[in-house]
Amino acid sequence: MSERREIAIHVPVLARVEGEGALDLHIAGDRIDHLSLRIYEPPRLFEKFLEGRSYTEVPEMVARICGICPVAYQMSAVHALEQAFGMDPGPWVRAMRRLFYCGEWLESHALHVHLLAAPDFLGFATAIAMAEKYPDEVRRGLQLQELGNAIVRLLGARSVHPVGARVGGFAHAPRLEEVAPLLARLRAAVPDAEALVRWVAAIPVPADEQEFTCVSLRHPQEYPMNEGRLVSNRGLDLGIRSYRERFHEFHVPHSTALHSTHDDKPYLVGPLARLNLNLDRLPEPVLRNLAATGVRFPSRNMFHSALARAVEIHYALLEAIHILENYQPEAPNIAPTPQAGVGFGCTEAPRGILWHRYETDAAGRILSAEIVPPTAQNQARIEEDLRLSLHAFGLQHGEDELRLRAETVIRNYDPCISCSTHFLRLRVERE
Repeated sequence: MSERREIAIHVPVLARVEGEGALDLHIAGDRIDHLSLRIYEPPRLFEKFLEGRSYTEVPEMVARICGICPVAYQMSAVHALEQAFGMDPGPWVRAMRRLFYCGEWLESHALHVHLLAAPDFLGFATAIAMAEKYPDEVRRGLQLQELGNAIVRLLGARSVHPVGARVGGFAHAPRLEEVAPLLARLRAAVPDAEALVRWVAAIPVPADEQEFTCVSLRHPQEYPMNEGRLVSNRGLDLGIRSYRERFHEFHVPHSTALHSTHDDKPYLVGPLARLNLNLDRLPEPVLRNLAATGVRFPSRNMFHSALARAVEIHYALLEAIHILENYQPEAPNIAPTPQAGVGFGCTEAPRGILWHRYETDAAGRILSAEIVPPTAQNQARIEEDLRLSLHAFGLQHGEDELRLRAETVIRNYDPCISCSTHFLRLRVERE
């Protein structure tokens, strides 16, 4: 007779991800018979909350979906509503929105690299423990994170749930005397960003090559943030309003988070997908620094996501400097003229593409809203990655080792579980 063991291992909610979830893993001999990443937090119903609200309320409401990437939700929302109203705020607002996004990438990526990824790969339970051996590196990471917060505050008045963004632009234009000291800080941080890329590239990560579909925005000239067409490494080239033609959301019995597929298959969004698909859009200093590491992109190793984040930190820093070097205050917004319509917005959140669709009435009230966050899009890919990675790791390992590898895989995606509904409780069954 075969022997079945069921072991429940509980990890506190404060394990290094946002939200609550559990991994159910059933191992039969030398194979995984069943694997499911359960997200069991209650649905958050933001789309229904928005119905009947004025368009003026949307930017601040959607910012509450995530405390780490509120800018992304605001930017996708304002783009969609401006499309519904048939308006274009102009080049100054466009540049400031790109700057706003640079701030969010800096703060979010710096947190992930130093609080989630590096402790896993270097064998520490927490970033606090890691700081005892790597105090300068952790200090550098937190300083880069604070620079991102400073950029968000410049335009949003505060770094968490900023209130400066609105349909048509921003609430205010920063003064030159506010910009000058921030620009000096950004310039001084460039060597730190370059060193961070080299440090992350030198951290040993598992050699776990996989085949997967990458999806991101792509812009004709720029590394993508606020604008572009949806592309993939499988030949996709699609306008954002046609998203539903090739991407499908569906419920699964084990999770309150929707799963997504592209042409009925899992796909990856986020920094590794962006870098794989837009390497040629990076400026020469970033490419040169990356080349010096010896790590080559496009990469099929999911554990190179942390390095992709470090590269995007370097890029975001240089892009913010470029924008602020040419900064002059202008009228911060144009007044919207509400009208009945349908608008679409898709921007690159730190964790990947964030798609919004809104239908408005003639007064600009929201009739319907759809929001597809990146973590929900990655759910099916995470489960696929877990199955492949755990097989490659070796199912003969004990529960503690399997749990740590599973947590490392999941944390590698920087999942905003709360946004997607919403580690790690692990239940292992063996036969």
